[in-house]
Amino acid sequence: MSDCPCGSRSGFDACCGPIIAGVRPAPTAEALMRSRFTAFARGALDHIERTSCREDRENFDREAAARTANDVEWLKLDILETGEGGEADEAGMVRFAAQYRQDGVRLVHHERSTFRREDGQWVYVDGEIYPKSPPRQVAKVGRNEPCPCGSGKKYKKCCGA
Repeated sequence: MSDCPCGSRSGFDACCGPIIAGVRPAPTAEALMRSRFTAFARGALDHIERTSCREDRENFDREAAARTANDVEWLKLDILETGEGGEADEAGMVRFAAQYRQDGVRLVHHERSTFRREDGQWVYVDGEIYPKSPPRQVAKVGRNEPCPCGSGKKYKKCCGA
């Protein structure tokens, strides 16, 4: 029994194998994301096409997908965040980082993917590549204002010194 490429630490036959083979549907958006990563790693393009949303299946470019699958060595999948996408949900989001090697260079594909159910099955809708986090808000402290550390001193006499 080989480990599943999706990084779940389960065997392929117990994890993504049955989903890719069409034996059982992905129970969650995350499970579908993991199976799609594994399908790219193993060149299972039928699964990639079958699990794309209806509007993308009509224009599925098998040659481009085959080039991606063949030109890249998929190394590791890290699930960074999920939003909804559970067994009772109709839509979900998975943010992930997929490490791969192309032309001898190790790279990372970072994406926030959206999923929805079609006819009761999870499908990939689209993704935002390299999504940016909201900008950090930093409050400026005036020299004569109380120090934010809580000392009771003015900022200029405490942490601002």
